[in-house]
Amino acid sequence: MSQKPYACIPIRVIIAMYDLITYELQAGVCRITLNRPQVYNALSQGLIRDITAAIEAAGADESARVVVLTGAGDKAFCSGADLKEGFANATAAGGSMQLGDTLRSGYHPMIKAIRNLPKPVIGRINGVAAGAGCSLALACDVVICADDAYFSQIFVNIGLMPDAGSTFFLPRLIGPQKAFELCSTGRRVYGPEAAQLGLVSRSVPATELDQAVDDVVGYYATAPTKAIGAMKNVLNQSLYSDLDHQLEQEADNQDALGRSQDAAEGIGAFLMKRKANFSGK
Repeated sequence: MSQKPYACIPIRVIIAMYDLITYELQAGVCRITLNRPQVYNALSQGLIRDITAAIEAAGADESARVVVLTGAGDKAFCSGADLKEGFANATAAGGSMQLGDTLRSGYHPMIKAIRNLPKPVIGRINGVAAGAGCSLALACDVVICADDAYFSQIFVNIGLMPDAGSTFFLPRLIGPQKAFELCSTGRRVYGPEAAQLGLVSRSVPATELDQAVDDVVGYYATAPTKAIGAMKNVLNQSLYSDLDHQLEQEADNQDALGRSQDAAEGIGAFLMKRKANFSGK
């Protein structure tokens, strides 16, 4: 990886210990990797807890400017819920799976942590993203995938409906009719079609995936983080808001940003006709 985009950021490496993910923070970039490749990074309750905790840790660390979320191995980003674990738990409890409780206690906090994080989250989709794994990918702010990666709302194949936020994200990304088609058929959408539909930001050959992600990360690692966090918050609200509310949100957030160090640096650099050196503060 080229270090040139991050040249102005002090080198600081943090490797946190988690059971089912790897977490590395260096030069403003936090990389969170789902680490259950033997089961295509399926979402167990332990993995969900680790992802949520790692996202929250990145939010609490001022040195983290951008988060990259990906999966270990070259086969899968995330294959969805760990059905073996869910079935085993239900059998041990002597009854059916309590799916609503599982969603509320695990999946919902994970998706909300990503959407509420005031920093950009880049999804590096290196393989299959199915079921709740597809939902996890769609919760990211920018999604870059390999051409041979695919997305599938596979829930219908086991008699269930999409969850973990897919019914919220899909219609807003690709429209209600196409969202219904993908949800009700569970068909595979490979990278090039996903990009054409607007499901992802960009699809590239697998050999170019790391460079494409690095290019995006290089920008966000030196961008005005507070401003981008405010944008993300207000854009989130725009999905279920009205014009008057959005105008007020713009005014309130712009007022706060106007007092930030990055705004002073950005305006000063513009007036002096030089490149801004944003600190994220």
